[in-house]
Amino acid sequence: MNFRFITSSEKKQIIEKLNEQFGIEELPYLLGETGKEKIRAFSGSFSKDEILQLAQIANIEIIGMYIIKREHGLRLSFDATQILSKEIKDNIVDITPDQREAWLRGEDLDISAQHGTVLIRQNNDFLGCGKSTGVKIINHVPKERRRRHR
Repeated sequence: MNFRFITSSEKKQIIEKLNEQFGIEELPYLLGETGKEKIRAFSGSFSKDEILQLAQIANIEIIGMYIIKREHGLRLSFDATQILSKEIKDNIVDITPDQREAWLRGEDLDISAQHGTVLIRQNNDFLGCGKSTGVKIINHVPKERRRRHR
């Protein structure tokens, strides 16, 4: 199993960083880390010990949903912006419907925002995250989630 569970002290540090970056105060999930510094969240009925016992008799490659990448701070995955939307309070950039279409096609946005990772929102819908240079937001929407050009 190329997976390790996040310790409670590591989880506390992750939540502190998420709170600092996005205002997220809790993660009610069992957290684990896979290669490439990707953090996954598991909310199923198995305990940590049960998962470890299962891993001794079966090959477990992945468990849970990918939610965070450790990359110059923490970057939320596209799916994490959806499941944590009620928790997110900070570093939100609201965009127009026209900007939404460009964003979902994978285009960068010429918008001034605080330097660092920002979350893109149109109305109440989070549309992923990007990296702000201060004058431009670089798109981090995964290619498989982007709309095709018409």
